[in-house]
Amino acid sequence: MPSSPRTASDAAGLERSRLQFEKMTQTPVPKLILGLAAPTILSMLITSIYNLADTFFVGRLSTSASGAVGVVSSLMAIIQALGFMLGHGAGGIISRSLGSQDTHAATKFASTSFFTALTFGAVLAVLGLAALPDFMMLLGSTDTILPHACAYARPILIAAPLMMSSLVMNNILRYEGKASFAMIGLVTGGVLNIVLDPVFIFGLGMGTGGAGTATALSQSISFCILLSMFLRGKTVSRFRITQITRSARDFGQIFFNGAPSFGRQGLNSIGSMLLNVAARSYGDAAVAGMSIVSRIFQFVLSVAIGVGQGLQPVAAFNYGARRFARVRKAAIFTISTAFVFMAVLNALCWFNAEPLIRLFRDDPEVTAVALPALRYQCVAMFLQPVIIVTNMMFQSIGKSGRATFLACCRQGVCFIPLILTLPRIWGLSGIELCQPIADGLTFCISVPFLLPFLKELKEQGDEE
Repeated sequence: MPSSPRTASDAAGLERSRLQFEKMTQTPVPKLILGLAAPTILSMLITSIYNLADTFFVGRLSTSASGAVGVVSSLMAIIQALGFMLGHGAGGIISRSLGSQDTHAATKFASTSFFTALTFGAVLAVLGLAALPDFMMLLGSTDTILPHACAYARPILIAAPLMMSSLVMNNILRYEGKASFAMIGLVTGGVLNIVLDPVFIFGLGMGTGGAGTATALSQSISFCILLSMFLRGKTVSRFRITQITRSARDFGQIFFNGAPSFGRQGLNSIGSMLLNVAARSYGDAAVAGMSIVSRIFQFVLSVAIGVGQGLQPVAAFNYGARRFARVRKAAIFTISTAFVFMAVLNALCWFNAEPLIRLFRDDPEVTAVALPALRYQCVAMFLQPVIIVTNMMFQSIGKSGRATFLACCRQGVCFIPLILTLPRIWGLSGIELCQPIADGLTFCISVPFLLPFLKELKEQGDEE
């Protein structure tokens, strides 16, 4: 008797799951991580480049317009905090479920996180648009930056539901070990954003509102491309509205597992806001200068994060399959690889610091603020591989308590007290030094978590 379509579909899904399991648990670790990291690094770089493109093109308008990019980056961090929380929260569970070959759980958590992101994005859009000027002032805008910030933020808020759910899909694809599919959606949206920026800003005379419109439109197209991967059966997990969980425990698992990402990105939003508030005491040039430095190092950091995200599905799959030696080997390899990338990029930034800043805003006042901040941050960037890998590894294998604490260290436990105190003591230099000092403290906190766990993995070994 022939198989029913549903039975055939289930069988195909099981076969995809088996092949993916073999790939993730048997491929040599360096080859596997580099293969997963390469498209992720490219995706992260393109995302950072279109953020830099906004900074570059808006910087052609005025110093106040350039400052608006820094203000709205706090809004972007809120969207990312919620999107990454749901994406990483469900993704880690999905990856471990596939590691133990449970495809039903994968679909349930994928569906729940996707539709929850759409809902959260819609709520943020409504609340943000209803109180837009006050919202922008809360994020650190000055009176002269405010019109630019509102024009930039409005279309981004309208697209928030799609942007948030795109982050969920991107992370689910990565955790399934299909980083190349995630790359297609993100790279297409990023390239489109870069092309549309000058068209809307200058060609159509929309100013800073054009940058926001370009971002919103490109992110919406990226959403459609990523969604098509799920609708066309390219993934093991599926989106089914009937599969949304009604269990508070399942929602708790997603939120708890995603708490490190929410802490990291949420505190990044608060940190950016406090940085803008501290800098605005020194004028629009200070807000613009610190914004430019932040965008440059988001680009540099995106490489280390991309390598770290190559580790995440490997760690989650193999921990779920009890291949502990592979988890340890993957963590050590990822730290070493990320450090090499950081050394190259930091050298380029150090020796080209002033022309790099002037590329985004050729204003002596902006350069005077940004130049020392950039050089301080170059030194601290060498610590990022250990910080990122420690945090991402614990999150991937379900050690959410440790991961959440570590995720909150850089921009919360360390940075927020510093940004509230150092400017009072050292003035503008205190603002420039806050992030490098916070990175140094976070590194010192991360190492005692990392080393004992690597020793524990070595003692456990692999379970066939």
